[in-house]
Amino acid sequence: MSSSYAIHFFLISLPLFSVCCLSASHAPNTKPHPFILPIKKDPATNLFYTSVGVGTPRHNFDLTIDLAGENLWYDCNTHYNSSSYRPIACGSKQCPDVGCVGCNGPFKPGCTNNTCPANTINPLAKFIFGGGLAQDFIFIVQQKVSGLLSACVDTDGFPSFTNDESPLNGLPKNSRGIIGLSRSQLALPIQLASANKLPSKFSLCLPSLNHQGFTNLLVGTGEYPLGISKFLQTTPLIVNPISTGPVSVDGVASKEYFIDVKAVKIDGHVVNLKPSLLSIDKKGNGGTKISTMSPFTELQTSVYKPFLRDFLKKASDRRLKKVAAVAPFEACFDSTRIGNSATGLVVPTIDLVLEGGAQWSIHGANSMVMAKENVACLAFVDGGTEPIMSFVKASIVIGGYQLQDNHLVFDVASSKLSFSSSLLLHNATCSHS
Repeated sequence: MSSSYAIHFFLISLPLFSVCCLSASHAPNTKPHPFILPIKKDPATNLFYTSVGVGTPRHNFDLTIDLAGENLWYDCNTHYNSSSYRPIACGSKQCPDVGCVGCNGPFKPGCTNNTCPANTINPLAKFIFGGGLAQDFIFIVQQKVSGLLSACVDTDGFPSFTNDESPLNGLPKNSRGIIGLSRSQLALPIQLASANKLPSKFSLCLPSLNHQGFTNLLVGTGEYPLGISKFLQTTPLIVNPISTGPVSVDGVASKEYFIDVKAVKIDGHVVNLKPSLLSIDKKGNGGTKISTMSPFTELQTSVYKPFLRDFLKKASDRRLKKVAAVAPFEACFDSTRIGNSATGLVVPTIDLVLEGGAQWSIHGANSMVMAKENVACLAFVDGGTEPIMSFVKASIVIGGYQLQDNHLVFDVASSKLSFSSSLLLHNATCSHS
């Protein structure tokens, strides 16, 4: 019998991935080097995934990239085993939780006794699934890394569940878990930084095409690909003092990444938004977060309506021909009547004006999606109104489509985000190695 467990909850609703740090086998004064993992985009879900190896013998897993994910977890079903799997004991120094999980079945990964609990969260699933925290070898391409903590869940342990109740629900078809990149101490970049006494810093570059591309998850200092550093702007990462995930603890801040958007412009025109919507209130609602699990940017209704109205006005000024909506998008146009440029379809430019004076520009390649033949739609969706139950809700959730071909550097140690805006402006993409 598996030790995995499930808690019911409701939700209202990342080319190449690289981690740079010293491995344990390198001398302390050695310059940090990148661990590079290829990122691909799943066209069916518009989510992003990478591949890692786990255990002995090595098992390769495609894992969905979640910027809000608190750990690395994978599917240890009945066909999986590893001789190097070591569960973390309850109450040990490595256990961040006060709880404990056990199992009645024979010992195997995902079924152990006196084990530190770990949530295996998929924000697209109907349940929160729990398993045990463990140490095992993690292979980042061909490099074998020891001492990292991860979790697993036996997806065969819930025979009565339908497909949409599975821990893997909503993920790319070949994905067998999630690789979390949040502020959590169990997130992969944080663990690598902590183990090697380096600042927590990583960068990400999501592909727009389904080919391997480049990115660097850099822990500590490092060089950026393509001399990209000269194109980067920087803005503070904001800490939401209220937990924003499906598992929340009073007094514990959110592990997600928020930025301070001061204004939204469309072709230079400032959208009339209530300032309170752009800031985080005392309950943790509002503000702007960055998500790889939202395929397209979601705007709370009170932000979406004036945004949509102003975009349509600017589109009309450019004489774009509006056509019937294609769900879930509302503003759709005849693409044969729209010009093309290096940055995609020539449509009104969207600018996010950020704290510190930085400006994140979103051009046609990131603002318009081909919904069907000859129909291009504004790739922003209505995210609804109020949060459901106890879950907090950001006013703006910047989704994966808007992150494509943008180089992002998350300096967790200094709480700063550096970004390039579209690399297409510089004749570069995230979709080639």
